Amino acid sequence: MNKRPSPIERSTKTGPGPASRTLAGFIFASRWLQAPLYLGLIIAQAVYVVLFFVELWHLVENVIVSGHITETDVMLSVLALIDIVMIANLLIMVIIGGYETFVSKIRVEGHHDEPEWLSHVNTNLLKVKLAVSIISISSIHLLKTFIEVGRMDNGVVLNADGTVLYSSDGVMWEVGIHLAFILSAIALAWIDRMSQHHPVGQQGGLSVGVIEAGLREEAAAGAAGAAGASRAEGTADDGFVTVRMPAGAQLPEGAEVVLNDR
Repeated sequence: MNKRPSPIERSTKTGPGPASRTLAGFIFASRWLQAPLYLGLIIAQAVYVVLFFVELWHLVENVIVSGHITETDVMLSVLALIDIVMIANLLIMVIIGGYETFVSKIRVEGHHDEPEWLSHVNTNLLKVKLAVSIISISSIHLLKTFIEVGRMDNGVVLNADGTVLYSSDGVMWEVGIHLAFILSAIALAWIDRMSQHHPVGQQGGLSVGVIEAGLREEAAAGAAGAAGASRAEGTADDGFVTVRMPAGAQLPEGAEVVLNDR
């Protein structure tokens, strides 16, 4: 006669004490210390909004009031505006994604303006998106440099006051730094892809927690007298539940191995 296994229960005798739980709660609540940092970034975002309209006014003033601005000057002014917008986008990504990841859930599910990437944001995804944004900002600066070096003379570009604005060595350094940003983004994307292919805590889609949850659900269904219980799940007539597990898998607490007569 088979011995009926005891129900699976979690023992609380060896759990953390009050002091440990208090310390853990205090450490967990320390994440709110980051909230003022994100508020500071919002203020920086407001400063960039003011800077954008200042640059836009300078562009309109030079075109309408002066009337002698060149196409190159307009292009450089527009690139400066795009640069401000890209940095503002980077700030928004850090504020929303960082707060969602490290502080608290924003809970905007179902909102028509919810960002597509916010539903599955994590540290790896945030790093990749930040790297791509930095590459975009670096590209804008590099494009401005390429426009300026068109008037390079003897390997330098001079300001109106005679100071050196660009040099050959400086341009090469900018290109090298831009390529370093690209390589960093590729490395981060590769790491994120590897982490998606090897999720933590899962081995073949089976874990002790999943097995225990399935056992509890089947036991509750059997106790309620649910008709037509799945034979594949193994709900037996004598009141306990059996499951099939891969060879060598770790048994949950309270489970026993029984022979399969079928």
